[in-house]
Amino acid sequence: MKRICCPAALVLLVVLGWLGYKLIFVGETRPAEDGRNAILLQPGERDLVLAEMRAFLESVQIITQAVSDGNLDQAAEAARRVGMDAAHQVPMSLMAKLPIGFKQLGHATHGAFDQLALDAEQLGDAAHTLGQLAAVQANCVSCHAAFRIDAAE
Repeated sequence: MKRICCPAALVLLVVLGWLGYKLIFVGETRPAEDGRNAILLQPGERDLVLAEMRAFLESVQIITQAVSDGNLDQAAEAARRVGMDAAHQVPMSLMAKLPIGFKQLGHATHGAFDQLALDAEQLGDAAHTLGQLAAVQANCVSCHAAFRIDAAE
């Protein structure tokens, strides 16, 4: 019995380790011909990710206009809409398909929007808010340079 348990436990441990690595770090990806990492998603999953990106872009536009108009409360409101609360709406089945770098950039971006909202309200400093917005956009540029969304086969 002992001769069977140890190898079986070892195989189970290796399989669980591989699954954890695949779900947490790699996701459903493949190298793309343009040098980026292609994330392979079903149509509904792709739609959800692209809708989130459009929400980021819409918030960036509203924040830019609000800062230009001197309305930092409106900028804070727009930033908060795409903060961490929005990140928690992504299904775990989709999160498992995303590589760790994509998840890290997404988490950092949602968190940066929350910080921008807080600082815009508390500091009321337009230049500071624009600096934070530039940092958020740097995350967007990094993500689009590293990843693309392709249809799963």
